[in-house]
Amino acid sequence: MKTVTAAVARRAAVLGSPVEHSLSPVLHGAAYEALGLTGWHYGKVECLEADLAGFLDGLRPEWAGLSLTMPLKRVALEVADQVGSVATAVGAANTLLLSGGGRRAENTDVRGIAEALRESGVEKVEQPVVLGAGGTAQAALAALRELGGTEPTVLVRDPARTVELRATAERLDVRPRIIAGLGTEPLPEADVVISTLPSGAADWLRCAGSAAGTQTVVLDVIYAPWPTRFAAGAQTGGCRVVGGLLVLLHQAVAQVELMTGRTAPVDQMRSALEAAVAARES
Repeated sequence: MKTVTAAVARRAAVLGSPVEHSLSPVLHGAAYEALGLTGWHYGKVECLEADLAGFLDGLRPEWAGLSLTMPLKRVALEVADQVGSVATAVGAANTLLLSGGGRRAENTDVRGIAEALRESGVEKVEQPVVLGAGGTAQAALAALRELGGTEPTVLVRDPARTVELRATAERLDVRPRIIAGLGTEPLPEADVVISTLPSGAADWLRCAGSAAGTQTVVLDVIYAPWPTRFAAGAQTGGCRVVGGLLVLLHQAVAQVELMTGRTAPVDQMRSALEAAVAARES
C-alpha cells in the first residue's frame, strides 16, 4: 500500500535551454506520486547561464532542488555554497540542492551513465571511446573510471577546446588519449563507446567494433529523436546500443533521492518514462 505523506508544499524544477521537451517532470512527478508526496511539484524553467544567479536569488524556502541541463552544468559550481565530491572531480554539476538558504551542487550524471551501462550488461571496461569534450563527456570519464576504464580515447573536433576535460581527467587520475577525429572514418576499436555529442553531430560516424572480439556497447546520451542515425548505424553494424533514456532515468533516480531523502521508486519512474515516450511517438 502506498504511504501518503502530508501535503507539505515543496517545489523543484529542471532549468536550462531548451527545456520545453524535457522528460524530467515526468520522472520526478511519477516519483512524488509513488512516494505519496502530494504537496511536491516539479516544473521546468528556461534559463541561460547569465540568468541562473538571479533566478536562485528569487527562490522562496519551499524550493528543494533543481535539475540542471545545458548550458548550466559548469556555471552551477560558481553559484553553489558547497560542491559535492563527484561534482568537484567532474568539474560540472547537474543538480542543486536547496536547504536553509544554502546551495549544494551535485553530479548525478555519473551515476546515470554508469548505471545505464551496468543495466546493459557492462561490468568492466577496458577499451573505451568517448565522443565529445563537454560537461557530459567529463561525467563519462568518471563513470568509465568506476568501471575500470582509466585510459579512454576521446575524439573531439578541436583539441584546443579540451581544457576542462583535461582538468577533469587529472582530478580523476584518468589518462585519456585526446584525438582530433570526428570525421567519416570508423571509430577506433572499443568495448564501450559513449557519444556525448549534440543531436546530428555523430550521424556520419561508424562503429568499428571491439578488438577483443566481443560485442561493442554504444551508449548515445541523446534520447529524442530516437534512434539517432549514429545509434541505428551502430546497431546495424552489430553493436549493442543503449539510449539516453536509461541515463536520464538513473540520474533522475539519484536526484529524487537527494532532494526528497527517500528511496526512489525506480519501477514507477521507468514505467512513466516509457509511457511518455510512447505517447510522443504515437
